[in-house]
Amino acid sequence: PAKEKWLNDRRAELLPCGYYHLVFTLPHESNALVMGNPKLLLGRLFYTVAQVLQCFAKDPNWRLGGRLGFIAVLHTWSQTLMDHFHLHCLVPAGALSMNQCRWITARGRYLFKNRSLAKAFKHRYIHQLIGLYQTGELQFAGKTAPLAQADNFGKLIRALRKKDWIVYTKRPFAGPLQVLEYLGRYTHRVAIATHRILSVQDNTVTFAYRDRADGNKAKTMTLAATEFIRRFLLHVLPDGFVKIRYFGFLAHRNKTRCVDLIRKLIDPGAKPVQKRKETLAQIMLRTTGIDITRCPKCGRGTMVARPLPTDTATVA
Repeated sequence: PAKEKWLNDRRAELLPCGYYHLVFTLPHESNALVMGNPKLLLGRLFYTVAQVLQCFAKDPNWRLGGRLGFIAVLHTWSQTLMDHFHLHCLVPAGALSMNQCRWITARGRYLFKNRSLAKAFKHRYIHQLIGLYQTGELQFAGKTAPLAQADNFGKLIRALRKKDWIVYTKRPFAGPLQVLEYLGRYTHRVAIATHRILSVQDNTVTFAYRDRADGNKAKTMTLAATEFIRRFLLHVLPDGFVKIRYFGFLAHRNKTRCVDLIRKLIDPGAKPVQKRKETLAQIMLRTTGIDITRCPKCGRGTMVARPLPTDTATVA
């Protein structure tokens, strides 16, 4: 499967160090504008977060003074399938010095202070919105049409400035293998997993969710089928939009050279995590417990793939 291949490729890039997990969330006041300009404003979300993290990493006041590398994964949904735009960032716990001669290890539970990251994130993203408005690049349709007027757009900007923007740091990963386990569970999610859908009947859909505002309690919600489909389709990204991106020394143009260099700087004797060499049948057996080489009915017969006949006239 595509997910397993992607994970296997990431195994070759893991570093022998801890990892941080940061989440950057756009305030809900901006949701309608983002929904009307998804490719542009979600792209700027990636750009702004990368700017903020690299700026903090270069500043010696934050105890690093180097360059970060990280993977950023976009999620657009809440537990109830509403629009909730946030970026998950997986960051190795350290920075490569600007002269690329030293690995600077990050210390402590947090990479940087959440409050300081949030202030910088808010300032830079609002600056992006104002610039896009001034250059006429934003589209205003439907319920966002009034924002085309300068007074109304100014009100939105003031509301965003008053809002506390959220940057959340989860507990650091213990090591590279734990990161790989996390990647397998998290990066290739869609808006709702099949196991959360409890019933589909009488033109309604009932699904399980966790209420973050009520102590993360497990609850259920029932929606009309049309509303469920509408919410699910909110999270179909624009054609060609890339939801997993790589930055700094993990960017595609850098990582082949930088990953090997950083491994030597951290621990010259460390053995890198090796890619798995597996067939599709082996992947399916490991991930699902299903042996696709066996007959699903009797469990004993072996399935053999045969090429299709080239002469279609002989096919009954």
